Amino acid sequence: MRAEWGRLIDRLRQSRATASPRAVQETDALLTGAGAFVLGFLVALVLFWHRTLAISGPWSVGAVAAVGGALVAVVAFALGRIAARRETRAAAEREAAGLRDGFATPGQRLRWYELTAIACAHGAVALLALLGLAALLEAGFRDAPVFPFPGAVLVGVSLALTAYVCALSAVVLSPSSISLILSIFLVIGALTAMLEATDPHWWRDNLSALGMASNASAPAFNGTLIVAGVMVTTIARYATAALPVREPRDRRGRDIVRVGLVLIGVLLACVGIFPVDRFFLLHNTVATGMTVAFTVIVVGLPWFLRRISRVFVVLGWTYVLVIALLGVFFATGYYNLTAVELIAAVLIFSWIIVFLRTASVDHGPWDAERAERVARTPEVLGG
Repeated sequence: MRAEWGRLIDRLRQSRATASPRAVQETDALLTGAGAFVLGFLVALVLFWHRTLAISGPWSVGAVAAVGGALVAVVAFALGRIAARRETRAAAEREAAGLRDGFATPGQRLRWYELTAIACAHGAVALLALLGLAALLEAGFRDAPVFPFPGAVLVGVSLALTAYVCALSAVVLSPSSISLILSIFLVIGALTAMLEATDPHWWRDNLSALGMASNASAPAFNGTLIVAGVMVTTIARYATAALPVREPRDRRGRDIVRVGLVLIGVLLACVGIFPVDRFFLLHNTVATGMTVAFTVIVVGLPWFLRRISRVFVVLGWTYVLVIALLGVFFATGYYNLTAVELIAAVLIFSWIIVFLRTASVDHGPWDAERAERVARTPEVLGG
């Protein structure tokens, strides 16, 4: 029996060595999902035994799936990063196939706190998404009972899908993929904070009222801002590394943009660290500083990055003018502060996400090497 197991393991190793990088990634993700299914099914079956369950609510199928999904998302992300680092031989093949890890370039390794923030974002998205899905199903199947075995199967499937997606996300990280995670995380985190607010009329004050200690939404709101700030800092460091540098002036401009984006991330985290009810002056200072840093980057972008798309420059200037117009509306009493802050936040983060994709495009002269890179782009996006 031991010899047969040994031969089976050897065959698996040989097939893995000859498989394409994409196939290896898919296999690892599927195995992670299968492990999550088995573990989730067994744990849920023990918890649900001899009970009739609800779809949503305390100790329901949705609650167990959401908590388990958050834990599985973090673990699957960690396993994916470990696998990505361990496969040094496959890294060269991924680069040749256009599937190289966007953060695996020499000297550009992700730091532990950056990986922690990204993993927490994966877990939070899984938690809130599964809770929301359970609430939606509860509304569709009102008062429908769920029995132990099918409930355990549902939990197992939820955890398997979560583990599969997070494992793949961890293996092929890039600034663009993290920007997508960031946008989903911010939307879900903000909506959760709004729904959990103790004061239903919080919007009459300002957006920061969600982070006050007297509000039940404070942990969700402040935690979302802190994690998002770390993610913006991470994206800023690596997205600007792809900008073309052909002379010292280009390097200085790139460094200015990088510092500005990192500053936005740090100030965003500080908005969550210093709630407005306990640190009024400091909170307003960092929030204002974030807007000022964004304005400086956008206005000076054609001088900082001379090869950036002019269409994107016009888009940024339009955003700044809209934010300024919102400030006028607030000063005249036409808009309240919550509306101004909410629209300004949407504009700033949408600009950052578009910038990440624009910055990765080299607008210099066309050559054969660049043509080959562009030709591989659909395969990268498809992976």
